[in-house]
Amino acid sequence: MSARPQPRPGVMQIDAYVPGKSKAAGVAKIHKLSSNETPLGPSPKAMEAIRTFDHLELYPDGAATRLREAIAARYGLDPNRIVCGTGSDELLSLITNAYVGPGDEGIFTEHGFLVYRIAIQAAGGTPVVAPEKDLRTDVDAILAKVTDRTKIVFLANPNNPTGTYIPFDEVKRLHANLPPHVLLVLDAAYAEYVRRNDYEAGLELVATSENVVMTRTFSKIYGLANLRLGWMVAPPHIADAINRIRGPFNVSGPAIAAGIAAIQDEAHIAKAIEHNERWLAWLTREIEALGLKVTPSVGNFLLVHFPQEAGRTAKEADSFLSSRGLILRQVAAYGLPDALRLTVGSEEANGLVVAALRDFLGGKHA
Repeated sequence: MSARPQPRPGVMQIDAYVPGKSKAAGVAKIHKLSSNETPLGPSPKAMEAIRTFDHLELYPDGAATRLREAIAARYGLDPNRIVCGTGSDELLSLITNAYVGPGDEGIFTEHGFLVYRIAIQAAGGTPVVAPEKDLRTDVDAILAKVTDRTKIVFLANPNNPTGTYIPFDEVKRLHANLPPHVLLVLDAAYAEYVRRNDYEAGLELVATSENVVMTRTFSKIYGLANLRLGWMVAPPHIADAINRIRGPFNVSGPAIAAGIAAIQDEAHIAKAIEHNERWLAWLTREIEALGLKVTPSVGNFLLVHFPQEAGRTAKEADSFLSSRGLILRQVAAYGLPDALRLTVGSEEANGLVVAALRDFLGGKHA
């Protein structure tokens, strides 16, 4: 008999998620480029919705009805198929808890979002990792990992932290070759940034399938990360299951109000897309000109690779950049110890990063 409460088996074997750092000692001005947050901030209309929100003493609408209707209007969806949550992270965990248990397996790719592993382990399942090919999802590798115990497959498209994607034809091929009882979860957190003709976030596949879910977030292009707001669209039977286990008031009133305003502000979204297109290309070009490899990205971030030689490693680059107030994301936990993830920032931040990398590689450590 234990002298104190003990977590169930497996909980203490989970590696807790560690977010990107946001501070640097002794630096007056910080440019946080570690969490893929938008440099444009939220829509002014979303900010106004928060400022004018009242009745904090009342519980919010537990069904987030108006927000679901706004999302449905934006994408041409049935609002009854939409479930909202405190960020897509909560929804990913709820989905896993609903469909994975002890003895079950969940598949994700080699450099996939860390939350997938955590969610599978927290549900008592076994994480199964499918290798990637050149830092891209390999559909055949995923299919090769499917067994009778597989219950869920997570596909981040685009993927974080690599920034790579697979065309919609490949997503459909993956789905077509999965057993019908296996749930395919399409994590499209960065979908709004993608400007490729062969890309689709997955709405069509969800609408025509019984075993596909798509999750989205308001934390990235909409700039509402601090409010924790996300949504998913699913077949009715899956939405029903998630609604049975989610918290009764899991989305706050201010978040609902801000989300409605944000998704309706098309001008602000277009401005964010234009900014990202311009500076993603510029950063890629300028950093490659310094002799560093950059993985081609369709998101709002870049994966920058550093050589394995003293004075030029990713860890040393991170320390040097931090000393200048430029906070990037170490990605060793993703199996990428020789790379740093760089969020596309403001014009000022982007210029400072390139200048700092030039100094770092040139040995100017003053």
